[in-house]
Amino acid sequence: MSSITVFLTIAATLAIGAMSPGPSFVLVSRISISRSRKAGLAAAFGMGAGGVVFATLALLGLTALLMQLSWLYLVLKIAGGLYLVYLAVKIWQGATQDIAMDVSGSPASSGIVRNFAFGLATQLSNPKTAVVYASIFAALLPAHPPLWLALTIPPTVFCIEAGWYSIVAVAFSSNRPRAIYIGLKRWIDRLAGVVIGGLGIRLIAESLPR
Repeated sequence: MSSITVFLTIAATLAIGAMSPGPSFVLVSRISISRSRKAGLAAAFGMGAGGVVFATLALLGLTALLMQLSWLYLVLKIAGGLYLVYLAVKIWQGATQDIAMDVSGSPASSGIVRNFAFGLATQLSNPKTAVVYASIFAALLPAHPPLWLALTIPPTVFCIEAGWYSIVAVAFSSNRPRAIYIGLKRWIDRLAGVVIGGLGIRLIAESLPR
């Protein structure tokens, strides 16, 4: 395959992976509905930044080192799982709390930096993503890729991750989804907590010896 074909194939594969449902989708959609579109977009950019971190690690070959240090990989997976369980508990506890409103009557944003960091931490909570990136690159990249291809992949990952979650943020921050959320906040938050908690427990369970 030509370098252009390789690049397009990798981009398409990463886009499909980004669109797969997971904790990132649940959290970005919830932030967008319960806070604001700006907060959701900040979280989306945090997801993109986290994707760049994992893609860069994979390209540098650090993922292979991580897999050799199996104990470190297990520690990171357990830490990520515990973080998701922590988020699930916080969401469940806040299910019965009213949404804070700003002076315009819209849900108050908790800050651009905070939401960005929240998205970044959520993306980094699952080190399996780095392994997925490494597998894709190993399968599709040539042994000695041209410099332009290696340099283009990290910003492409950012555009794909941040772009997809920005679409999610815009879609879920519109008036109708927000009205539905406000009316069913208790049950939606509890469902989100169960889903995220389940994913965290699954990540921890995968790390335990069999």
